[in-house]
Amino acid sequence: MGDPLELYRRKRDFTRTPEPSGDPTPSGGAGRFVVQRHRASRLHYDVRFEIDGVLVSWAVPKGPTLDPGARRLAMHVEDHPIEYLYFEGVIPSGEYGGGDVIVWDTGTWEPVKSDDPRAAVEAGELHAEVHGEKLRGRLVLVRRDGDDGENAWMLLHKRDDHAVAGWDPEDHPRSVLSGRTNDEVKADPHFLWRSDLPAAEASVSLLPAPLQDEAIDALMALGKQGTWEVFGRKLKVTNLDKVLFPGDPPVTKRELLAYTARIAPVALPYVEGRALNLHRYPDGAEAKGFWHKQRPGHAPDWLGAWDNDEADEGETTTYLVPDEPAALVWAANFGALEWHPWTSRVAAPHKPTYALIDLDPGDRTSWDDLLMLARLHRTALEHLGVTARPKVTGRRGIQIWVPVVGGYTFDDTRAWVETLSKTIGRLVPELVSWKWAVKERAGLARLDYTQNAVNKTLVAPYSPRPAFGAPVSVPLTWDELDDPELRPDRWTIRSVLDRLEAKGDPFRVLLGAAQRLPEIR
Repeated sequence: MGDPLELYRRKRDFTRTPEPSGDPTPSGGAGRFVVQRHRASRLHYDVRFEIDGVLVSWAVPKGPTLDPGARRLAMHVEDHPIEYLYFEGVIPSGEYGGGDVIVWDTGTWEPVKSDDPRAAVEAGELHAEVHGEKLRGRLVLVRRDGDDGENAWMLLHKRDDHAVAGWDPEDHPRSVLSGRTNDEVKADPHFLWRSDLPAAEASVSLLPAPLQDEAIDALMALGKQGTWEVFGRKLKVTNLDKVLFPGDPPVTKRELLAYTARIAPVALPYVEGRALNLHRYPDGAEAKGFWHKQRPGHAPDWLGAWDNDEADEGETTTYLVPDEPAALVWAANFGALEWHPWTSRVAAPHKPTYALIDLDPGDRTSWDDLLMLARLHRTALEHLGVTARPKVTGRRGIQIWVPVVGGYTFDDTRAWVETLSKTIGRLVPELVSWKWAVKERAGLARLDYTQNAVNKTLVAPYSPRPAFGAPVSVPLTWDELDDPELRPDRWTIRSVLDRLEAKGDPFRVLLGAAQRLPEIR
Protein backbone atom coordinates (compact mmCIF):
# COMPACT_ATOMS: atom_id res chain seq x y z
CA MET A 1 0.00 0.00 0.00
CA GLY A 2 3.06 2.28 0.34
CA ASP A 3 3.03 5.17 2.78
CA PRO A 4 -0.64 6.04 3.46
CA LEU A 5 0.42 9.43 4.88
CA GLU A 6 2.46 10.57 1.89
CA LEU A 7 -0.27 12.87 0.54
CA TYR A 8 -1.02 14.21 4.02
CA ARG A 9 2.63 15.14 4.59
CA ARG A 10 3.08 16.60 1.13
CA LYS A 11 0.31 19.14 1.76
CA ARG A 12 1.78 20.51 5.01
CA ASP A 13 4.79 22.45 6.23
CA PHE A 14 5.47 21.03 9.69
CA THR A 15 7.78 23.89 10.56
CA ARG A 16 4.66 26.12 10.54
CA THR A 17 1.64 23.98 11.39
CA PRO A 18 1.17 22.45 14.85
CA GLU A 19 -0.41 19.34 13.32
CA PRO A 20 1.26 15.97 13.95
CA SER A 21 3.44 14.63 11.16
CA GLY A 22 2.64 11.01 11.95
CA ASP A 23 4.54 7.94 13.08
CA PRO A 24 6.48 6.54 10.11
CA THR A 25 5.78 2.99 11.32
CA PRO A 26 2.20 3.12 12.64
CA SER A 27 0.77 0.18 14.51
CA GLY A 28 -2.00 -1.82 12.89
CA GLY A 29 -5.54 -2.42 14.03
CA ALA A 30 -8.81 -0.57 14.29
CA GLY A 31 -10.80 0.66 17.20
CA ARG A 32 -10.94 4.45 17.65
CA PHE A 33 -12.64 7.30 15.85
CA VAL A 34 -12.65 11.08 16.12
CA VAL A 35 -14.82 13.88 14.75
CA GLN A 36 -13.27 17.33 14.62
CA ARG A 37 -15.18 20.58 14.14
CA HIS A 38 -12.93 22.52 11.80
CA ARG A 39 -13.38 26.15 10.82
CA ALA A 40 -11.17 26.63 7.79
CA SER A 41 -12.30 28.57 4.70
CA ARG A 42 -15.68 27.03 5.52
CA LEU A 43 -16.99 25.25 8.59
CA HIS A 44 -17.02 21.47 8.28
CA TYR A 45 -16.63 18.36 10.40
CA ASP A 46 -13.81 15.87 9.84
CA VAL A 47 -14.92 12.28 10.49
CA ARG A 48 -11.99 9.89 10.96
CA PHE A 49 -11.86 6.12 11.61
CA GLU A 50 -8.75 4.25 12.74
CA ILE A 51 -7.93 1.66 10.09
CA ASP A 52 -4.54 -0.04 9.62
CA GLY A 53 -2.66 2.45 11.79
CA VAL A 54 -3.98 5.65 10.21
CA LEU A 55 -7.19 7.69 10.35
CA VAL A 56 -9.24 7.23 7.19
CA SER A 57 -11.01 10.57 6.83
CA TRP A 58 -14.01 12.37 5.35
CA ALA A 59 -14.88 16.09 5.42
CA VAL A 60 -18.59 16.52 6.15
CA PRO A 61 -19.81 20.11 5.54
CA LYS A 62 -23.02 19.83 7.61
CA GLY A 63 -21.59 17.42 10.15
CA PRO A 64 -22.63 13.92 11.25
CA THR A 65 -26.04 13.46 12.83
CA LEU A 66 -28.19 11.00 14.74
CA ASP A 67 -31.14 11.90 12.48
CA PRO A 68 -31.92 8.84 10.32
CA GLY A 69 -33.77 11.02 7.82
CA ALA A 70 -30.73 13.17 7.03
CA ARG A 71 -28.24 12.51 4.24
CA ARG A 72 -24.88 14.28 4.53
CA LEU A 73 -22.38 14.90 1.75
CA ALA A 74 -18.96 13.54 2.85
CA MET A 75 -15.81 14.20 0.83
CA HIS A 76 -13.18 11.47 1.15
CA VAL A 77 -9.82 13.15 1.95
CA GLU A 78 -6.28 11.94 2.58
CA ASP A 79 -5.53 9.60 5.51
CA HIS A 80 -4.37 11.35 8.68
CA PRO A 81 -1.92 10.14 11.37
CA ILE A 82 -3.23 8.42 14.50
CA GLU A 83 -2.02 11.34 16.65
CA TYR A 84 -4.77 13.43 15.04
CA LEU A 85 -7.15 11.71 17.48
CA TYR A 86 -6.07 14.35 19.99
CA PHE A 87 -5.34 17.34 17.79
CA GLU A 88 -7.06 20.50 18.96
CA GLY A 89 -5.66 23.90 18.16
CA VAL A 90 -5.16 26.47 15.43
CA ILE A 91 -3.62 25.72 12.04
CA PRO A 92 -1.91 28.95 10.89
CA SER A 93 -3.54 31.09 8.22
CA GLY A 94 -2.04 30.39 4.83
CA GLU A 95 -1.33 26.74 5.65
CA TYR A 96 -3.40 23.89 4.24
CA GLY A 97 -6.64 23.74 6.23
CA GLY A 98 -5.81 26.93 8.13
CA GLY A 99 -8.31 27.52 10.92
CA ASP A 100 -9.33 26.41 14.39
CA VAL A 101 -10.02 22.78 15.29
CA ILE A 102 -11.70 21.11 18.26
CA VAL A 103 -12.21 17.43 19.08
CA TRP A 104 -15.99 17.48 18.76
CA ASP A 105 -16.42 13.77 19.53
CA THR A 106 -14.30 10.69 20.01
CA GLY A 107 -14.70 7.09 21.10
CA THR A 108 -14.43 3.56 19.76
CA TRP A 109 -15.95 1.84 16.76
CA GLU A 110 -16.10 -1.50 15.04
CA PRO A 111 -16.80 -2.38 11.41
CA VAL A 112 -20.07 -4.10 10.54
CA LYS A 113 -20.70 -6.34 7.51
CA SER A 114 -16.96 -6.65 6.86
CA ASP A 115 -13.91 -7.95 8.71
CA ASP A 116 -11.66 -5.81 6.50
CA PRO A 117 -12.60 -2.10 6.85
CA ARG A 118 -9.88 -0.98 4.43
CA ALA A 119 -11.35 -3.24 1.77
CA ALA A 120 -14.82 -1.91 2.61
CA VAL A 121 -13.63 1.64 2.02
CA GLU A 122 -12.03 0.68 -1.26
CA ALA A 123 -15.29 -1.03 -2.27
CA GLY A 124 -17.18 2.18 -1.52
CA GLU A 125 -19.33 1.24 1.50
CA LEU A 126 -18.34 1.35 5.19
CA HIS A 127 -20.72 0.40 8.03
CA ALA A 128 -19.47 1.55 11.45
CA GLU A 129 -20.96 0.97 14.89
CA VAL A 130 -19.74 3.98 16.90
CA HIS A 131 -19.54 4.46 20.67
CA GLY A 132 -18.78 8.14 21.18
CA GLU A 133 -19.84 10.74 23.69
CA LYS A 134 -22.20 12.36 21.16
CA LEU A 135 -22.46 9.88 18.32
CA ARG A 136 -23.87 6.42 19.03
CA GLY A 137 -25.20 3.64 16.85
CA ARG A 138 -24.74 2.76 13.18
CA LEU A 139 -23.15 5.17 10.72
CA VAL A 140 -22.95 4.28 7.04
CA LEU A 141 -20.65 5.87 4.44
CA VAL A 142 -21.47 5.15 0.80
CA ARG A 143 -19.52 6.37 -2.22
CA ARG A 144 -21.64 8.34 -4.69
CA ASP A 145 -21.60 7.98 -8.43
CA GLY A 146 -21.34 11.28 -10.25
CA ASP A 147 -19.15 14.11 -11.46
CA ASP A 148 -17.16 14.28 -8.22
CA GLY A 149 -15.57 10.91 -8.85
CA GLU A 150 -14.49 8.71 -5.95
CA ASN A 151 -14.18 11.60 -3.44
CA ALA A 152 -17.90 12.25 -3.00
CA TRP A 153 -19.63 9.99 -0.48
CA MET A 154 -22.87 10.07 1.51
CA LEU A 155 -23.01 9.77 5.31
CA LEU A 156 -26.17 8.62 7.12
CA HIS A 157 -27.32 7.21 10.46
CA LYS A 158 -29.37 4.01 10.52
CA ARG A 159 -32.79 3.82 12.19
CA ASP A 160 -31.70 2.15 15.42
CA ASP A 161 -32.10 2.68 19.16
CA HIS A 162 -29.70 5.65 19.08
CA ALA A 163 -31.40 7.53 16.22
CA VAL A 164 -32.89 10.96 17.06
CA ALA A 165 -35.04 12.79 14.52
CA GLY A 166 -33.94 16.39 13.90
CA TRP A 167 -30.63 16.00 15.79
CA ASP A 168 -28.27 18.83 14.80
CA PRO A 169 -24.50 18.74 15.58
CA GLU A 170 -24.47 22.56 15.84
CA ASP A 171 -26.57 22.26 19.01
CA HIS A 172 -23.59 20.51 20.65
CA PRO A 173 -20.62 22.82 19.88
CA ARG A 174 -18.12 21.99 22.64
CA SER A 175 -15.01 19.83 22.58
CA VAL A 176 -15.27 16.51 24.39
CA LEU A 177 -11.59 16.84 25.37
CA SER A 178 -11.36 20.38 26.74
CA GLY A 179 -14.97 21.54 26.94
CA ARG A 180 -14.05 24.53 24.75
CA THR A 181 -15.78 25.94 21.68
CA ASN A 182 -13.98 26.78 18.46
CA ASP A 183 -14.11 30.44 19.43
CA GLU A 184 -12.41 29.69 22.73
CA VAL A 185 -9.71 27.61 21.04
CA LYS A 186 -9.13 30.40 18.52
CA ALA A 187 -8.97 32.96 21.33
CA ASP A 188 -6.42 30.92 23.27
CA PRO A 189 -5.24 27.64 21.76
CA HIS A 190 -3.49 27.00 25.12
CA PHE A 191 -2.22 23.66 23.82
CA LEU A 192 -0.73 22.72 20.48
CA TRP A 193 0.68 19.56 18.98
CA ARG A 194 4.45 19.47 18.46
CA SER A 195 4.94 17.28 15.42
CA ASP A 196 8.66 16.93 16.20
CA LEU A 197 8.07 15.27 19.60
CA PRO A 198 7.02 11.73 20.54
CA ALA A 199 3.25 11.34 20.86
CA ALA A 200 3.39 11.08 24.67
CA GLU A 201 5.09 14.49 24.88
CA ALA A 202 3.63 16.23 21.84
CA SER A 203 0.75 18.10 23.52
CA VAL A 204 2.38 21.22 24.97
CA SER A 205 1.07 24.35 26.62
CA LEU A 206 1.34 27.62 24.72
CA LEU A 207 1.81 29.51 27.98
CA PRO A 208 5.33 30.35 29.15
CA ALA A 209 7.04 27.81 31.37
CA PRO A 210 5.93 28.30 34.99
CA LEU A 211 8.34 29.39 37.69
CA GLN A 212 9.84 26.41 39.47
CA ASP A 213 8.44 25.68 42.95
CA GLU A 214 11.94 25.84 44.40
CA ALA A 215 12.04 29.61 43.83
CA ILE A 216 8.79 30.13 45.73
CA ASP A 217 9.97 27.78 48.49
CA ALA A 218 13.10 29.92 48.85
CA LEU A 219 10.96 33.06 49.24
CA MET A 220 8.79 31.40 51.87
CA ALA A 221 11.86 30.28 53.80
CA LEU A 222 13.21 33.83 54.16
CA GLY A 223 12.68 35.81 57.34
CA LYS A 224 11.27 39.33 57.21
CA GLN A 225 13.87 40.24 54.58
CA GLY A 226 16.78 38.78 52.68
CA THR A 227 18.17 38.11 49.21
CA TRP A 228 15.93 36.15 46.85
CA GLU A 229 17.17 34.71 43.58
CA VAL A 230 14.39 34.65 41.01
CA PHE A 231 14.63 34.38 37.20
CA GLY A 232 18.40 34.46 37.58
CA ARG A 233 18.39 37.84 39.34
CA LYS A 234 19.21 38.48 42.98
CA LEU A 235 16.73 40.82 44.63
CA LYS A 236 16.97 42.34 48.10
CA VAL A 237 13.43 41.83 49.40
CA THR A 238 12.25 43.62 52.52
CA ASN A 239 9.25 43.79 54.90
CA LEU A 240 8.00 40.43 53.67
CA ASP A 241 5.39 40.08 56.42
CA LYS A 242 3.92 43.57 55.94
CA VAL A 243 0.19 43.53 55.17
CA LEU A 244 -0.36 45.17 51.76
CA PHE A 245 -4.00 44.27 51.07
CA PRO A 246 -6.84 43.89 53.56
CA GLY A 247 -8.47 40.48 53.31
CA ASP A 248 -9.54 37.34 55.09
CA PRO A 249 -6.77 36.61 55.78
CA PRO A 250 -4.86 39.78 54.82
CA VAL A 251 -2.38 39.61 51.92
CA THR A 252 1.26 40.19 52.79
CA LYS A 253 4.10 41.45 50.67
CA ARG A 254 5.54 37.93 50.60
CA GLU A 255 2.34 36.65 48.98
CA LEU A 256 2.32 39.53 46.46
CA LEU A 257 5.91 38.74 45.42
CA ALA A 258 5.08 35.05 45.05
CA TYR A 259 2.09 35.88 42.84
CA THR A 260 4.09 38.36 40.77
CA ALA A 261 6.86 35.84 40.18
CA ARG A 262 4.35 33.22 39.04
CA ILE A 263 2.37 35.55 36.76
CA ALA A 264 5.31 37.57 35.38
CA PRO A 265 6.11 35.25 32.42
CA VAL A 266 2.46 35.39 31.31
CA ALA A 267 2.05 39.15 31.86
CA LEU A 268 5.39 40.12 30.31
CA PRO A 269 4.27 40.26 26.63
CA TYR A 270 1.80 43.02 27.53
CA VAL A 271 4.39 45.25 29.21
CA GLU A 272 7.79 44.49 27.66
CA GLY A 273 9.33 47.18 25.50
CA ARG A 274 7.01 49.77 27.06
CA ALA A 275 7.48 52.54 29.58
CA LEU A 276 5.81 51.49 32.82
CA ASN A 277 3.92 53.82 35.16
CA LEU A 278 3.88 52.40 38.68
CA HIS A 279 1.09 53.02 41.17
CA ARG A 280 2.91 52.61 44.46
CA TYR A 281 1.43 51.83 47.86
CA PRO A 282 4.47 51.24 50.08
CA ASP A 283 2.26 51.36 53.19
CA GLY A 284 -0.38 49.08 51.72
CA ALA A 285 -3.65 49.46 49.84
CA GLU A 286 -5.47 51.04 52.78
CA ALA A 287 -3.05 54.00 52.79
CA LYS A 288 -2.86 56.65 50.10
CA GLY A 289 -0.94 55.63 47.00
CA PHE A 290 0.92 57.75 44.47
CA TRP A 291 2.14 57.52 40.89
CA HIS A 292 5.83 56.83 40.37
CA LYS A 293 7.20 57.13 36.84
CA GLN A 294 10.87 58.05 37.23
CA ARG A 295 13.23 55.07 37.25
CA PRO A 296 14.98 55.44 40.64
CA GLY A 297 18.73 55.92 40.81
CA HIS A 298 19.12 52.86 43.05
CA ALA A 299 17.55 50.55 40.46
CA PRO A 300 19.83 47.65 39.46
CA ASP A 301 21.79 47.97 36.23
CA TRP A 302 19.94 45.05 34.61
CA LEU A 303 16.57 46.80 34.95
CA GLY A 304 15.48 48.16 31.55
CA ALA A 305 15.26 51.90 31.02
CA TRP A 306 14.11 54.46 28.45
CA ASP A 307 15.24 58.06 28.35
CA ASN A 308 12.45 60.40 27.31
CA ASP A 309 14.27 63.08 25.30
CA GLU A 310 11.04 65.08 24.94
CA ALA A 311 10.54 65.55 28.67
CA ASP A 312 9.95 69.12 29.77
CA GLU A 313 11.37 70.49 33.01
CA GLY A 314 9.84 68.63 35.95
CA GLU A 315 8.60 65.72 33.83
CA THR A 316 9.83 62.15 33.92
CA THR A 317 13.17 61.80 32.16
CA THR A 318 13.82 58.05 32.51
CA TYR A 319 11.20 55.32 32.70
CA LEU A 320 11.40 51.73 33.82
CA VAL A 321 11.02 49.29 30.89
CA PRO A 322 10.26 45.71 32.04
CA ASP A 323 12.03 43.50 29.51
CA GLU A 324 12.27 40.38 31.67
CA PRO A 325 10.04 38.73 34.31
CA ALA A 326 12.31 39.75 37.20
CA ALA A 327 11.52 43.41 36.42
CA LEU A 328 7.90 42.98 37.50
CA VAL A 329 9.04 41.25 40.70
CA TRP A 330 11.36 44.19 41.34
CA ALA A 331 8.43 46.61 40.83
CA ALA A 332 6.25 44.69 43.30
CA ASN A 333 9.07 44.71 45.84
CA PHE A 334 9.28 48.49 45.25
CA GLY A 335 5.68 48.80 46.46
CA ALA A 336 3.95 48.93 43.06
CA LEU A 337 0.53 47.35 43.55
CA GLU A 338 -0.52 48.33 40.01
CA TRP A 339 1.35 48.20 36.69
CA HIS A 340 0.31 50.55 33.87
CA PRO A 341 2.19 50.10 30.56
CA TRP A 342 2.14 52.71 27.82
CA THR A 343 0.00 51.93 24.78
CA SER A 344 3.06 52.50 22.57
CA ARG A 345 6.52 51.00 22.66
CA VAL A 346 9.60 53.01 23.57
CA ALA A 347 10.94 52.42 20.06
CA ALA A 348 8.04 54.53 18.69
CA PRO A 349 6.42 56.37 21.61
CA HIS A 350 3.96 58.29 19.43
CA LYS A 351 2.70 55.19 17.57
CA PRO A 352 0.15 53.14 19.54
CA THR A 353 0.04 49.36 19.21
CA TYR A 354 -3.45 49.10 20.69
CA ALA A 355 -6.68 51.05 20.40
CA LEU A 356 -8.19 51.09 23.89
CA ILE A 357 -11.89 51.09 24.82
CA ASP A 358 -12.48 51.98 28.47
CA LEU A 359 -15.99 51.34 29.85
CA ASP A 360 -15.95 53.50 32.95
CA PRO A 361 -19.05 53.03 35.14
CA GLY A 362 -20.71 55.88 37.00
CA ASP A 363 -22.33 55.78 40.41
CA ARG A 364 -25.68 54.84 38.87
CA THR A 365 -24.25 52.25 36.47
CA SER A 366 -25.24 48.73 37.46
CA TRP A 367 -23.11 45.74 36.58
CA ASP A 368 -25.82 44.57 34.17
CA ASP A 369 -25.72 47.98 32.47
CA LEU A 370 -21.95 47.74 32.06
CA LEU A 371 -22.24 44.23 30.63
CA MET A 372 -24.80 45.51 28.13
CA LEU A 373 -22.36 48.17 26.96
CA ALA A 374 -19.58 45.57 26.66
CA ARG A 375 -21.81 43.21 24.67
CA LEU A 376 -22.81 46.00 22.31
CA HIS A 377 -19.12 46.63 21.66
CA ARG A 378 -18.63 42.88 21.14
CA THR A 379 -21.40 42.84 18.51
CA ALA A 380 -20.01 45.91 16.75
CA LEU A 381 -16.44 44.59 16.68
CA GLU A 382 -17.57 41.20 15.41
CA HIS A 383 -19.60 42.93 12.69
CA LEU A 384 -16.52 44.93 11.69
CA GLY A 385 -14.35 41.81 11.68
CA VAL A 386 -12.02 43.28 14.31
CA THR A 387 -9.96 41.09 16.64
CA ALA A 388 -10.27 42.38 20.20
CA ARG A 389 -10.69 41.04 23.73
CA PRO A 390 -12.21 42.42 26.93
CA LYS A 391 -10.87 42.27 30.44
CA VAL A 392 -12.31 43.07 33.82
CA THR A 393 -10.38 45.77 35.61
CA GLY A 394 -10.39 44.19 39.06
CA ARG A 395 -12.34 47.21 40.34
CA ARG A 396 -15.62 48.18 38.64
CA GLY A 397 -14.99 48.52 34.94
CA ILE A 398 -14.37 46.62 31.72
CA GLN A 399 -11.73 47.47 29.11
CA ILE A 400 -11.34 46.25 25.54
CA TRP A 401 -7.97 46.04 23.78
CA VAL A 402 -7.73 46.17 19.98
CA PRO A 403 -4.28 45.43 18.46
CA VAL A 404 -3.37 47.68 15.51
CA VAL A 405 -0.67 47.70 12.87
CA GLY A 406 2.13 50.23 12.99
CA GLY A 407 1.66 53.64 11.48
CA TYR A 408 -1.38 54.90 13.37
CA THR A 409 -1.12 57.98 15.56
CA PHE A 410 -2.91 58.46 18.85
CA ASP A 411 -5.20 60.91 17.07
CA ASP A 412 -6.13 58.09 14.70
CA THR A 413 -6.93 55.52 17.37
CA ARG A 414 -8.73 58.04 19.56
CA ALA A 415 -10.93 59.14 16.63
CA TRP A 416 -11.75 55.54 15.68
CA VAL A 417 -12.68 54.53 19.23
CA GLU A 418 -14.71 57.74 19.63
CA THR A 419 -16.70 56.96 16.48
CA LEU A 420 -17.28 53.36 17.58
CA SER A 421 -18.32 54.20 21.13
CA LYS A 422 -20.53 57.14 20.18
CA THR A 423 -22.30 54.94 17.62
CA ILE A 424 -22.98 52.43 20.39
CA GLY A 425 -23.83 55.14 22.92
CA ARG A 426 -26.64 56.39 20.67
CA LEU A 427 -28.37 53.04 21.13
CA VAL A 428 -28.52 53.44 24.93
CA PRO A 429 -28.35 57.18 25.63
CA GLU A 430 -29.91 56.66 29.06
CA LEU A 431 -26.76 54.82 30.19
CA VAL A 432 -23.98 57.05 28.83
CA SER A 433 -22.60 60.51 29.46
CA TRP A 434 -19.96 62.21 27.33
CA LYS A 435 -19.00 64.72 30.02
CA TRP A 436 -15.36 64.53 31.07
CA ALA A 437 -15.78 65.56 34.73
CA VAL A 438 -17.23 62.89 37.01
CA LYS A 439 -19.48 65.44 38.77
CA GLU A 440 -21.11 66.35 35.47
CA ARG A 441 -21.99 62.79 34.43
CA ALA A 442 -25.01 62.42 36.74
CA GLY A 443 -23.82 58.95 37.70
CA LEU A 444 -23.82 57.63 34.13
CA ALA A 445 -21.12 55.55 32.46
CA ARG A 446 -18.44 57.10 30.26
CA LEU A 447 -17.09 55.37 27.16
CA ASP A 448 -13.65 56.88 27.54
CA TYR A 449 -11.92 57.17 24.17
CA THR A 450 -9.55 59.81 25.58
CA GLN A 451 -7.33 57.09 27.02
CA ASN A 452 -5.88 56.83 23.51
CA ALA A 453 -3.13 59.39 24.06
CA VAL A 454 0.62 59.29 24.65
CA ASN A 455 1.48 58.48 28.28
CA LYS A 456 -2.15 57.68 29.11
CA THR A 457 -2.39 54.15 30.37
CA LEU A 458 -4.77 51.41 31.41
CA VAL A 459 -3.95 48.79 34.00
CA ALA A 460 -1.97 45.82 32.63
CA PRO A 461 -3.47 42.35 32.22
CA TYR A 462 -2.89 40.36 35.43
CA SER A 463 -1.90 43.42 37.45
CA PRO A 464 -3.19 43.46 41.04
CA ARG A 465 -5.43 46.31 42.18
CA PRO A 466 -5.23 48.05 45.60
CA ALA A 467 -8.43 46.73 47.19
CA PHE A 468 -9.75 44.10 49.59
CA GLY A 469 -8.43 40.62 48.80
CA ALA A 470 -5.94 41.81 46.13
CA PRO A 471 -8.22 41.59 43.05
CA VAL A 472 -6.63 41.25 39.62
CA SER A 473 -7.37 42.70 36.17
CA VAL A 474 -8.15 39.55 34.19
CA PRO A 475 -8.51 38.99 30.41
CA LEU A 476 -11.74 37.34 29.23
CA THR A 477 -13.09 35.53 26.23
CA TRP A 478 -16.06 37.27 24.63
CA ASP A 479 -18.36 34.44 25.73
CA GLU A 480 -17.56 35.14 29.37
CA LEU A 481 -19.53 38.36 29.15
CA ASP A 482 -22.57 36.05 29.28
CA ASP A 483 -21.41 34.23 32.43
CA PRO A 484 -23.87 35.01 35.28
CA GLU A 485 -21.05 34.62 37.81
CA LEU A 486 -18.80 37.21 36.16
CA ARG A 487 -17.85 40.17 38.34
CA PRO A 488 -15.16 42.83 37.76
CA ASP A 489 -13.29 41.75 40.90
CA ARG A 490 -14.08 38.05 40.66
CA TRP A 491 -10.43 36.90 40.66
CA THR A 492 -7.68 37.69 43.13
CA ILE A 493 -3.98 36.88 43.33
CA ARG A 494 -5.08 33.74 45.21
CA SER A 495 -7.42 32.42 42.51
CA VAL A 496 -6.32 33.72 39.12
CA LEU A 497 -3.47 31.21 38.71
CA ASP A 498 -5.97 28.33 38.92
CA ARG A 499 -8.06 30.05 36.25
CA LEU A 500 -4.99 30.47 34.08
CA GLU A 501 -4.13 26.79 34.33
CA ALA A 502 -7.67 25.74 33.46
CA LYS A 503 -8.62 28.39 30.87
CA GLY A 504 -5.34 29.71 29.50
CA ASP A 505 -4.78 33.37 28.65
CA PRO A 506 -7.53 34.86 26.42
CA PHE A 507 -5.29 37.82 25.50
CA ARG A 508 -2.71 35.58 23.80
CA VAL A 509 -4.72 35.88 20.60
CA LEU A 510 -3.94 39.62 20.52
CA LEU A 511 -0.20 38.98 20.26
CA GLY A 512 0.71 39.06 16.59
CA ALA A 513 -2.86 40.02 15.60
CA ALA A 514 -2.11 43.64 14.62
CA GLN A 515 -4.73 44.83 12.13
CA ARG A 516 -5.93 47.83 10.20
CA LEU A 517 -8.95 49.58 11.67
CA PRO A 518 -11.92 49.37 9.30
CA GLU A 519 -14.00 52.40 8.42
CA ILE A 520 -17.10 52.78 10.60
CA ARG A 521 -20.16 53.97 8.71
